[in-house]
Amino acid sequence: MRHLNSGRKLNRTASHRKALFRNMVLSLIRHGRITTTDAKAKELRRFADKMVTLGKQGDLAARRMAFAFMQSRDAVKKLFDEIAPQFKERAGGYTRVIKFERRRGDAAPLSVIEFTGTSDTAAKKPRKKAAKKEKGLS
Repeated sequence: MRHLNSGRKLNRTASHRKALFRNMVLSLIRHGRITTTDAKAKELRRFADKMVTLGKQGDLAARRMAFAFMQSRDAVKKLFDEIAPQFKERAGGYTRVIKFERRRGDAAPLSVIEFTGTSDTAAKKPRKKAAKKEKGLS
């Protein structure tokens, strides 16, 4: 039983999972929005919110902990100088996960994860079901 075991394994080893989320947090900070599967996006929220919380602290120890996780000086600088100040009044929930569409190859459900401070919406393409309904009505 999985009592008190948090987090998803995603069918990966611990080291692979750690590298996966390091790279995904790095991409999210660099680009502000990434598209990935639902399970990865929901799990990525935990790590991204922790990094923003470190950015809000703003001290040297927090910078070092963020660098230890991301291992990129420019990403840490962007996190502390640009992203974290946007959320200084917010107590949590720095990212949002928007369900997107299904991947063409294996029909995996995709989501867009982005910071809540972004102004434009992520759903640039309509979902397949909505597009089919519109065709049927015309």
